[in-house]
Order: sequence, then C-alpha cells, then structure tokens
Amino acid sequence: MDSFALFLVLGIVLVAVDGQIIYRAGSRYLENSYTDDSSAGSMARLVSVLFHLAVLGVLALLSTIDFSADSPTESVVIRLGVLLLVLAIGHAIAIKVLTRMRDRLDAEGMSARRFEHTDPAEPTDQVASSEAEIMVPPHDDRTAPTVRGPRRVDPSPPR
Repeated sequence: MDSFALFLVLGIVLVAVDGQIIYRAGSRYLENSYTDDSSAGSMARLVSVLFHLAVLGVLALLSTIDFSADSPTESVVIRLGVLLLVLAIGHAIAIKVLTRMRDRLDAEGMSARRFEHTDPAEPTDQVASSEAEIMVPPHDDRTAPTVRGPRRVDPSPPR
C-alpha cells in the first residue's frame, strides 16, 4: 500500500471514530436540555455530520499536499500530525457548538419556568413608599443613604 492510500485510510478511520464520539457524547450532553430525547439525538447528529464533512474535506486537501520527507513513512507521519491537529480544532469547535446549544436551551427553559411562577396581577418591580425606610449614617457626607427593605434600581446617572 503506498503512502497516499495509507494516509487516506488512517485519516478516514480517525475522522469516523472522532465523529462517532461527538455524536454519542453530544446526544447525552443535550438530553437534559431537550424535552424529548429524539431532538437531542437529531441535533447531535447534525453537528457530527457537519464535523465529518468539514474534516473529511480537509483530509482530502491534505492528501494532495506534497510534504518534503526522506521516506514515504515520514510523509505519512507528517500528514497524520497535521490531520490530528485539524481533528483537535474541529473537535473543539463541535464541543463549543454543542455547549452553546445547551446553554441557549437551558436559558430558555429557565425563562419559561420563571414566567410560569410569576403572577401577572402582582407587580414585583414597584416598591411602596411605606415599605422602604431610608437610613443616613451620622456625620458622613461621603456615602449615599442606604435603603432597608425591597430595593429599587435608580436608572438615573449618579450625581
């Protein structure tokens, strides 16, 4: 088997194994965020297919580059080294995509739960003047008065 074919076979095996790791771990990673497991699996499958296509494209490009080496074995080792670096970058990007998807879904779920627990008839942002008691420290002009009780944010700039 010549060095070109050996590199392609080893590269395809590496890409396929890493893509399956991304798919299986990604679907388990997303299961807690999605309401049904089939959605988590399909999103992980989409990410892993994108990973396979991108890295196999880079593999095809790497196979055409002529690296100056003393022997065919050195040429395969150099190409595999570059491919492993590209695999690492592709794997990191896939993990980042899965993490962003999970974070977005967790934020949406948290907002939905928070919205379900609020009573629209009961305003929570307003503070009645009888509830707040203003306290001023004696002989200290450097600090602003402090408010005891529910706090309200003043949008105006400091004076």
